[in-house]
Amino acid sequence: MASAWEKLESYHRWIFENGDKRTDPWLLVYSPVPVICIFLSYLGVIWIGPKLMKHREPVDLKVVLIVYNFAMVLLSVYMFHEFVMASWLANYSYLCQPVDYSTSPLAMRMASAVWWFFFSKVIELSDTVFFILRKKNNQLTFLHVYHHSTMIFNWWAGVKYLAGGQSFFIGVLNPFVHTVMYSYYGLAALGPHMQKYLWWKRYLTSLQLLQFVLLTIHTAYNLFADCDFPDTMNTFVFAYLLSLIALFSNFYYQSYVNRKSKKL
Repeated sequence: MASAWEKLESYHRWIFENGDKRTDPWLLVYSPVPVICIFLSYLGVIWIGPKLMKHREPVDLKVVLIVYNFAMVLLSVYMFHEFVMASWLANYSYLCQPVDYSTSPLAMRMASAVWWFFFSKVIELSDTVFFILRKKNNQLTFLHVYHHSTMIFNWWAGVKYLAGGQSFFIGVLNPFVHTVMYSYYGLAALGPHMQKYLWWKRYLTSLQLLQFVLLTIHTAYNLFADCDFPDTMNTFVFAYLLSLIALFSNFYYQSYVNRKSKKL
């Protein structure tokens, strides 16, 4: 028992002592406790939210959704710009890029972009709350909950230990995809009259899948290349991306292929 406790204490010390000293002072970064609390609160909302809404009318969130979705478009555009500019000005390699832990302006700009990316994942938990308030419980799928809840931990680890380097490639692709995605949701929130212009939802899922495939190839290359970026992180990211490809592929099949065949 004492040995297990000592190992836990040792791991706890490692978390604090090995973090990126540049990002430690930033909001939600120094300790994993706030993120764990957010995660547990998120699960609590998913569990109790539908029960509280069961005998209530759906909440009209039209204005909130319009503002929220287009605000997320602006945030995604900002992050995309910052990742592209910081990596381009610093002559980042798309094949192998170690983390620059210096306090140079470009290194700090990249670290800041990683923090904003992490924080955007915390904000995106609101998507689930909106589903619950609107009684769209059919959208509270395993894919939705898994993707949202794991991303906050993934990117907390990113900003805590690896604020830059190879992870910038995810920061370039994902905000681009989210710009398109939240534009779709924002337009959809304007009302039913917009539906005739939103025929491209299927291609949005295809874009998300393409993103995961590109990231998987990029990560796989770095697993075998002689690059000064932790293979532990590359291995984890590679496995995580495979899980997303499997889940999103299943979603695509069930939503567009299987549903279409049933109509025939």
